[in-house]
Amino acid sequence: MSRTALKRSLLALPAAVLLALVPTTASAYPNPGTVTGATTIHDPSMVRTSGGRYLLYGTGGGLSYRTSTDRIAFSSGADAFSTRPGWWASYNTEAWAPDISYHGGKYLMYYAVSKFGYNTSAIGLAGSTTGLPGSWTDYGIVYTSSTSSDYNAIDPNLFVDDDGKWWLSFGSWWTGIKMIRIDPATGKQYAGNTTRYSLASRPTGTKAVEAPFIVKRNGYYYLFASYDTCCAGTSSTYKVKVGRATSVTGPYYDKNGVALMNNGGTAVLESHGSVIGPGGQSIMKDSDGDLIVYHYYDGNDNGTPKLGINLLNWSSGWPVAY
Repeated sequence: MSRTALKRSLLALPAAVLLALVPTTASAYPNPGTVTGATTIHDPSMVRTSGGRYLLYGTGGGLSYRTSTDRIAFSSGADAFSTRPGWWASYNTEAWAPDISYHGGKYLMYYAVSKFGYNTSAIGLAGSTTGLPGSWTDYGIVYTSSTSSDYNAIDPNLFVDDDGKWWLSFGSWWTGIKMIRIDPATGKQYAGNTTRYSLASRPTGTKAVEAPFIVKRNGYYYLFASYDTCCAGTSSTYKVKVGRATSVTGPYYDKNGVALMNNGGTAVLESHGSVIGPGGQSIMKDSDGDLIVYHYYDGNDNGTPKLGINLLNWSSGWPVAY
């Protein structure tokens, strides 16, 4: 059966049958869909242009670039920034965890620069009319953190609500995932509301929660995040969890009613077989459904970070990767 036929057959199943497909053990999680070519990546974020081309950016250098016309064969190109903005030097010479989206006739990309292992960090913003490497204009710093902060200003994600309000979630370790309101006119913090909201935290045990991504489906706001340890090859323990809320600013709860502010989170993807430490995820709405786009470490290739793409089914009220 082809991949397209398999997707259609799964989507045609009754909700009760799909509920039975919800993973109960790590071995039940799906393998990534087939991707080929330039698939070595961290923290991928992807959009599809009006012409049908997929543009994907990820961590590294001046923001690593991949592209595809069919969502299977990916090729690489120049980084988003051929010349890195001078202000990065105060934090790092490489950028992390981009978030690309399209609003008002322009591609926007939030990203982070940070001193690894510290919360001396900044979120930046760039814009482009084409989304292609070399076309990005940097708009400078959006939000920062320092060693005196109880949060870490990395891993940004822009969400636009039904009322047209813009929100930026971000965060890594420390006291967890945060959110600020954004002014659509500038792409930076909205002066009329400077509250820094808290969305998810791990107050006991490890502080490891990061990489937020928010979508709204079926009347709920869903917060995806990466938990545990990234970037250790086959020793990585990364996994993707989710919670939902009736307000974009929370509170978010998992499937069992545990608050994400209190170590909660329902698993979406975990390590299984040679797929180690899936995380750094983003969610993209495509013509055939919602995609979860992420990286994992390939146990069959010395732990090389690879691109993973799966569809999500929402019929149970919770996202199920397949």
